[in-house]
Amino acid sequence: MYVIVVGGGKVGYYLTKSLLSEGYEVVLTEKEKRRADELTDELSESVVVRGDGCEAMFLAQIGTHRADVLVAVTGDDEDNLVSCQMAKAKFQVPRTIARVNNPKNQVIFQKLGIDVTVSATNIILSLLEQEIPRHSFVNLIQLKQAGMEIVEVEIPQKSPSAGKRLREFGLERDMYISAILRGDGSITPSADTELQAGDKIYALIRDTKETEFRALLLGDAVPVVPVGGRA
Repeated sequence: MYVIVVGGGKVGYYLTKSLLSEGYEVVLTEKEKRRADELTDELSESVVVRGDGCEAMFLAQIGTHRADVLVAVTGDDEDNLVSCQMAKAKFQVPRTIARVNNPKNQVIFQKLGIDVTVSATNIILSLLEQEIPRHSFVNLIQLKQAGMEIVEVEIPQKSPSAGKRLREFGLERDMYISAILRGDGSITPSADTELQAGDKIYALIRDTKETEFRALLLGDAVPVVPVGGRA
């Protein structure tokens, strides 16, 4: 199977590594030279190609006509939409998958023929709906009004947090970790869940506690990122 991944951010990088480990033929495209060079050093010249996944000429050069799947995971919804539409209409790619950064755009993507859309915000809302009792579940607007927000943080390599269980962090009651994404799967956390480098943690916290949450979980290693922010 030949898979084209458009966008060399963290999502595209880890997705490409996972696909390669499964034995797929993968090309990762990135239009920014500095990032493309970094990815080439991490992966290889045979995997990483610098170019704009929205341009038909470039897509033709990387053999999009024979691709089985094109996955667009840039931080720009418009770019992801154009890449997928180009793959469908011009190159007849059987399957297109798009990352949707703004959940409001998900319906538009689906109406315009994108086969699969992935919205981190909607995934976390779904997980929260499963984990929090129905009577206490509220939508994002109500969360904001109540002074709560959903945040995302990734455990970096060689972090002191890796290998520690959640119970060891002493998180407060208004710091609710709802989900952990690890590789291609998700984990419903418990107090005994052990963190690993590369884990993406999604938490429902009070908006005044971001700094404290970061300090408890990671020290000052990386900032907490509100869900829906650019990668």
